[in-house]
Amino acid sequence: MNDRKLTTKLSPANAWAFAVGTSVGWGSLVVTCSTYLAQAGPAGSILGLLAGTLIMLVIAHNYSYMINCTPDAGGAYVFCRDAFGYDHGFLTAWFLTLTYLAMLWANATSLPLFSRYFLGDMFCVGRMYSFFGYDVYLGEALLSAAAILAAMLLCLRNGKLSAVLMTGMVIFFTAGIAVCALPALAGSGLQFSPAFVPEERAVSQILRIAVISPWAFIGFESISHGAEEFGFRNRRIGRIMFAAVMTTALLYILVILLSVSAHPAGYDSWLAYIRDLGNLSGTEALPPFHAAGRYLGAAGIWILMLSLLALVFTSLIGNITAVSRLFMALGRDRILPASFASVNKYGTPGKAVLLASLVSLIIPFVGRTAVGWIVDVTTIGAVLIYGYVSAAAMKTAQFRGDKREYRTGLAGLCVMIVIGATFLLPNLFTSGSIGAESYFLFVIWSAAGFFVFRFVLQHDTHRNFGQSIVVWIALLSMILFVSMVWMNQSVMQAARQGMTSVEEYYVSSLGGSVQSGIVDEQFALVRRTASIRVMVVIFLFMLSLLVLLNNYNLMREQARHSEKQLGMVRDLANRDPLTGVKSKLAYAEKEKELEEMIASGDAEPFAVAVCDINGLKEVNDTLGHKAGDAYIRSGCMLVCRYFEHSPVYRIGGDEFVVLVAGSDYDSRDEIMAELHRTVRENLMSKEVVVAAGIASYPEAGKTLREVFEEADRRMYEEKKLLKSMNTSAEYRKG
Repeated sequence: MNDRKLTTKLSPANAWAFAVGTSVGWGSLVVTCSTYLAQAGPAGSILGLLAGTLIMLVIAHNYSYMINCTPDAGGAYVFCRDAFGYDHGFLTAWFLTLTYLAMLWANATSLPLFSRYFLGDMFCVGRMYSFFGYDVYLGEALLSAAAILAAMLLCLRNGKLSAVLMTGMVIFFTAGIAVCALPALAGSGLQFSPAFVPEERAVSQILRIAVISPWAFIGFESISHGAEEFGFRNRRIGRIMFAAVMTTALLYILVILLSVSAHPAGYDSWLAYIRDLGNLSGTEALPPFHAAGRYLGAAGIWILMLSLLALVFTSLIGNITAVSRLFMALGRDRILPASFASVNKYGTPGKAVLLASLVSLIIPFVGRTAVGWIVDVTTIGAVLIYGYVSAAAMKTAQFRGDKREYRTGLAGLCVMIVIGATFLLPNLFTSGSIGAESYFLFVIWSAAGFFVFRFVLQHDTHRNFGQSIVVWIALLSMILFVSMVWMNQSVMQAARQGMTSVEEYYVSSLGGSVQSGIVDEQFALVRRTASIRVMVVIFLFMLSLLVLLNNYNLMREQARHSEKQLGMVRDLANRDPLTGVKSKLAYAEKEKELEEMIASGDAEPFAVAVCDINGLKEVNDTLGHKAGDAYIRSGCMLVCRYFEHSPVYRIGGDEFVVLVAGSDYDSRDEIMAELHRTVRENLMSKEVVVAAGIASYPEAGKTLREVFEEADRRMYEEKKLLKSMNTSAEYRKG
């Protein structure tokens, strides 16, 4: 089947499951502790998540609005393409691809970590190399690859089955996490002391969690790519996405509460336990699992183990499904080859699924460290995508007159700009949680986008792309900003390592002691100084960029004004002022164009009609030139009346040429017969008389000049015939 139609019909429950299953992955049970609790404590994590949930509900509303306006496969890509043009659409698709693939890779490569926690070194066989400090084993790489292939086969062959499995697994892990967390909530195990991490202000910790909220919810919008597969009314998607966001937030909060509810012996608080996770192994290194084992024994650990596996596989299926629909939309617009838009006999975009999966098979061989850096890049990518969709919703709502959606679009855009500033200007609002390597990878991916876009431009036969230079100036600016942040972060890391080395040398080799906190104070001073300088440079660049864009817009406005004036001049030159038909200059340009088409063999059959007004000299001599002008206009009107679908040119005082084409060409004999009949009647009524002759290409000649000469010869024969009938026409005014 290659009818480019998706056949899977998703129920509301299926859509909810895809949204939740794609957004909640390995990180909800593992990374939550090292990222959320370690940086903000339980109170800061929950409050930050709640703030992030409110933000994501606004984004969800913008998505549901755009789905109702543009219910096509492709999600954010088609929203931005339709709202702002193909250039903006490409930019969105470029970062959307990285975001979904990175989440796919993160969950696929989490399986070796899963096996290390619960199965020991079973898959640590065939050590190949160490990549950025991570030992890559053939057994673990094949385990991840096998999971990708299993998800690929499922997505490739049966969309309905994958939807049913997604729904079942999401219900299972939601229930599993809730069952394990209930004992902690029901008992007195919750330990909120300390509620925040002691070293920083509570507000900063809450803000830090709130600004990384896009990472926690990435994937809930994946259902937008399946808009063509809904088996329900599109207007229900808003409630479904609301339920998905709330479910995701609830699961994260339950995991946080479960994680701080119990700690092993030897630790006096959850904080001491979380900070020592790197020295632990087995289930003790995973606080949710340790707590589940404390409350429910082995059953609790098994429930969370199976829930974790379900989390991983729903993320694999959801991300492959989403990115394949994105690739399908790109195939429809010829950004990817058109074959990726085709649908196989199972009703799924088979080639798009294969592309997403086969590209992912390389990733298990690069190691978990590099994948972690790539995943951090998705936080910036998600902010960019959510901001773009909010802007698209704002513009669409403005056009449609939907005031509420205009406000929610504006709110989403403003919030994403603020969150984006915290990543592009680290240490301005928070201390930043993304490593220098992730910023570097973002620069590499962004720069690669320019090369891919050049390829798209080369093959853009419909001239859809290259219309908005502002998009690429903005991307280039972003590359510069992120490059500066990367350099700043790298310098800070080096400075920190250098200060620590000096401190250790001073203490160990010289037997001295360092005042408590002095190194941290000096490092904080260096960090603030460097951040201020980066901000000053960025401010100056932004100011220069704004002036540049203003100058560019001014130049474009002047160019448009000049083109308009030039067009008016050209139109005047190509239009005969007396009759309003095309001028001799216009005919000369058309003659050149037709001759080139004839020479190249691209010319379609056409005819040339040459028309000459009889008796013009007599009218001018007896009644004056004003009457002669009126006589010319009457003759022109007569010609235009019969050749109403063909261009008419005035090439002399009383001479006109018609390039007969289309329906006039098909009826040329009938038209000429009627024109001759009217002219003979005009002889008797003293109306305007026009002699006309016609010749066709290629019968009358191989060039336009030859066809014209034959038509001109026939016109003179007609003229002689009319004169022989004693038709010295007089023009009666009125």
